[in-house]
Amino acid sequence: MKSTNRVARRAVLVGASALAVSFGLAATAHAQTIDEAPATGVLQVWIGGAEGEKLPSFLADFEKANPELKVEITQIPSDQFDAKLLTAIAAGTVPDLVRLYSQSQASLMATGAFAPVPEGLVKAEDFFPGAYATNVKAGVAYGVPMDAYATMFQYRKDLADKAGLGAPKTWDEMKAFAKAMQGQGATWGLGMDIGYDIYNAQGLNEYVHQNGGSFISADGTAWTINSDANVAALEYWGSFFTEGLASPDGPKFLDTVPWFTSNEIAGKDIGPWFEQWLVDANGRDWVNANLATAIMPAGPAGSVSALGSGSLAVLKDGKNPTAAWKLVRYMTKPETQVGWYKYFGSLPAVKAAWDDAAISGNGLLNAQREALQTAVDVPQVPTWNQVGTYLGQQMELVARGQATARQVLDDVQAFAEGAGLGD
Repeated sequence: MKSTNRVARRAVLVGASALAVSFGLAATAHAQTIDEAPATGVLQVWIGGAEGEKLPSFLADFEKANPELKVEITQIPSDQFDAKLLTAIAAGTVPDLVRLYSQSQASLMATGAFAPVPEGLVKAEDFFPGAYATNVKAGVAYGVPMDAYATMFQYRKDLADKAGLGAPKTWDEMKAFAKAMQGQGATWGLGMDIGYDIYNAQGLNEYVHQNGGSFISADGTAWTINSDANVAALEYWGSFFTEGLASPDGPKFLDTVPWFTSNEIAGKDIGPWFEQWLVDANGRDWVNANLATAIMPAGPAGSVSALGSGSLAVLKDGKNPTAAWKLVRYMTKPETQVGWYKYFGSLPAVKAAWDDAAISGNGLLNAQREALQTAVDVPQVPTWNQVGTYLGQQMELVARGQATARQVLDDVQAFAEGAGLGD
């Protein structure tokens, strides 16, 4: 699944996020409908990463059905995308359509440069709820999900079978599972995120929600990072290190496959790309014999996963918004979503696409489909990049026993209050 090869792990430019805040808030929705007539004119699309290489050939059928339309696709390195788009917005030289990443799109949408989704173009209920919600501001959608993924608990089935265990279902069971895996020869029971960056904060967000907490108030007006529920969640995360069940030094993200293969770790919360990584490294037979997937073990508030998604959004100042919305509608049809999955590997954001045998026939994705029903994204505020990066850095202190969870989250709360919410 190439596109979820942690596409989300792009370099996020803090300066770009700060610039976005200065542009102001999103526009008010207006009534608009998009007809079924063929699109015409020139359509400029900006997209980051490897998807930009594959999209032109994938759109051959769309262009055939719209013979008077010329689609011009510009591929931009993922770590430069946000900054280039912000520069284009400021200069008034925007494309018609862009593909945004949920982890950083709040700062871009804060510019007010995006058009509301036209009435009747898509139905919100057709999408996984968390993925659609990332695009909604004050009740108005400014983007449409193109793909989505959620973290799953992925583990060494062979070692678990030897221990007589299935997938852990609760926080307590996850601790017991990790200890049992060490009893079966795993150096560390589990692998945890140890990049100590913004993705650590994204990972902690799922534990926070499993414990009934949130980094931000329900009305989105205040940071609540140091709430009691959040402190308890960070304490739970940190206990895997202090109890010797996980290493504070590894595996790094790109080392996960060799550590998992060589019994250095026996479980990891990670996205659906992991299966293909293991196939590429060890072969399908090895994966069939040794890999199992499950939804994340439930905390007191239930099982919650970290969400990653990408959305298509149309710029208000683009020259061909009608054609742009017609492409959005095409890309989010169930059959197109299945086709893009087969062609590129991106998992559909449209729920109906998951009924296709190409996806439903892979038992390792059953947990992924279930996880997407309740997966949560990071706070959709423009300053999350700064706050999340700082939080991830400070989490290392907990992992190494150099500070308590309360001390760290009190410090991050003060930092977040200083950064504000970007409104």
